[in-house]
Amino acid sequence: MSLLAIHGVNKRFGGLRALNDVNLSIKQGSVHAIIGPNGAGKSTLLNCLVGRIKPDEGRVDFDGRSLLGLEPQAINQAGVARVFQTPEIFPDLSVMENVMMPAFASKDGAFRIGLWRRVADRRDVEAEAEEILHDLNLWDQRDHHAGSMSRGDKRRLELAMCLVQHPRLLLLDEPTAGMSRADTNNTIDLLKKIAARGITKVIIEHDMHVVFSLADRVSVMAQGTVIAEGTPAEIKNDPRVQEAYLGGAHL
Repeated sequence: MSLLAIHGVNKRFGGLRALNDVNLSIKQGSVHAIIGPNGAGKSTLLNCLVGRIKPDEGRVDFDGRSLLGLEPQAINQAGVARVFQTPEIFPDLSVMENVMMPAFASKDGAFRIGLWRRVADRRDVEAEAEEILHDLNLWDQRDHHAGSMSRGDKRRLELAMCLVQHPRLLLLDEPTAGMSRADTNNTIDLLKKIAARGITKVIIEHDMHVVFSLADRVSVMAQGTVIAEGTPAEIKNDPRVQEAYLGGAHL
């Protein structure tokens, strides 16, 4: 069953055609990677999915509902969460406070902790935040200032902030960018653990070790177009992918 369906999406910036008739179907519960060289249109596509950019033509349907025309906050409320290349956290707050903040967001995106939430609600949020921090091995840092964490731990924290929102679709934009190999492997293990929650994931990633460790299916973009799609094994051996992505070298 398709959770996210992208039909004939086009986007131009002046004379540049960033997306050219993009069609993708993301199966519910899957891990779907989108790869391609710089300038392939991957981030532009992600921005279309979360409402930061409006396509010139096409449709983006999430669970049968069109996302086009919705504000980013409304898309988030519908069950779509995004993890950015650079972790977006509240550096001056504690780790626990960071995880609790998204749960207190009202429908217009404002935070109303004191008046908007009852005490019972707060206790429920605290209990869930504790559970998530344990699951993501961040409990020992719960009272630390988030800004002092390592890059890998900041990524874990941002994922915790997403999980407390109960997303159905998680979009990850180069989740291991700038990480050491050890942090990258830890992030792979973490994303595998999150998979047990049944959250559908779309990953944009340049590190093929990450892609082939996680993805059920891979789509390859070049010059704004999807040029190939298949299993990781099929993509590894596709000559079109090797030519477009690595100039003919094997992945």
